[in-house]
Amino acid sequence: MNKYFATVSRGLEEVAAQELISIGATDVRPDFTGVHFSGDKALLYRANLWMRTSFRILMPIARVKSFNGDELYRSVQKLDWNEYLDPDMTIAVTCTGKNKHLNHTHFTALQIKNAITDWQKRKLGIRSSVDTEKPDLIINAHIVEKHCILSLDSSGSSLHRRGYRPAIGAAPMKETLAAALLDLAEWTPDLPFLDPMCGSGTLPIEAALKALNIAPGLYRDFGFQTWLDYDPGLWQSLLKEASDRQKTDIAVPIIGSDRDLKVIRQAFVNAESSGLEDYVKFARQDISTIEAPADRGVLICNPPYGVRLGKEAELGELYQLLGDIFKQRFKGWTAYILTGSMKLSKQVGLRTSKRIKLYNGAIPCTLLKYEMY
Repeated sequence: MNKYFATVSRGLEEVAAQELISIGATDVRPDFTGVHFSGDKALLYRANLWMRTSFRILMPIARVKSFNGDELYRSVQKLDWNEYLDPDMTIAVTCTGKNKHLNHTHFTALQIKNAITDWQKRKLGIRSSVDTEKPDLIINAHIVEKHCILSLDSSGSSLHRRGYRPAIGAAPMKETLAAALLDLAEWTPDLPFLDPMCGSGTLPIEAALKALNIAPGLYRDFGFQTWLDYDPGLWQSLLKEASDRQKTDIAVPIIGSDRDLKVIRQAFVNAESSGLEDYVKFARQDISTIEAPADRGVLICNPPYGVRLGKEAELGELYQLLGDIFKQRFKGWTAYILTGSMKLSKQVGLRTSKRIKLYNGAIPCTLLKYEMY
């Protein structure tokens, strides 16, 4: 069994931990912006294929001393890089964290890259080339006080990039956050779903992917596929398993609407790109005319809150309107608002039954739950 680390957005650690448990991970332990877990190679592949809320799956390989640049260089050279890297493979090094002497991530990454390639030249007479676009091996370094945790990045590009979103709106929600909101809202595929301010459609599309049990990583490549120990037979068996588990019907409506025709067109493009155009309904509609499409369901919306879009002082009426619509037209539903402004949330005028602290990128937000009886 190997130890792994799934990186997540701040506030989603518990959600990701439950996801990992559901796919068979053991020793699951949430940490700050990530989750530690254990599993075999199949579990590593499965986590990349199925995780909806994680950015990357890292495999730690060493914890080395790194008081300063020179010590980090010497520490990295003590590792046997032949275990992970052939000279004909390209590499890239990414870095997070800092300490007193290693306070520039680019410099830290450069020290590690130099240490590895100098080790190769000394041992083998030939070294790997750097490729920052599509490397064969991504080495992630995380500085923690006087130590550096070195990991192999098994994901490659971030897992939030499902591959279905060629059209992006002005303030797009990451797919990982959208998937997490569905989990936090306890939405299940037997409940109608509505996002009345859907933008380019991320929330409804993620709902459809979940309802159809489509693995979010089914149509993309991963970093582990160029590792020395890559097992293509195992990977193909997991892809077939995922394909066999897909469903073909959704029994309830999944709807996204927005008053902006341009972003609704973007949502249509994204639905078509994901093959979900027959499962998600998008419509141009002003929030003031929204009606409940069923007698029960889940509504989630992410209205502007004066950070990326709109000005806070001008948005109070919108939040008041949301509260009025929930109360008058959505009896039997559970409604959620994700906002970065508690001042604006007070304009909704309804009592919340739950408040969950989250981050939308670097913006602290709250997911507000309203049960409409």
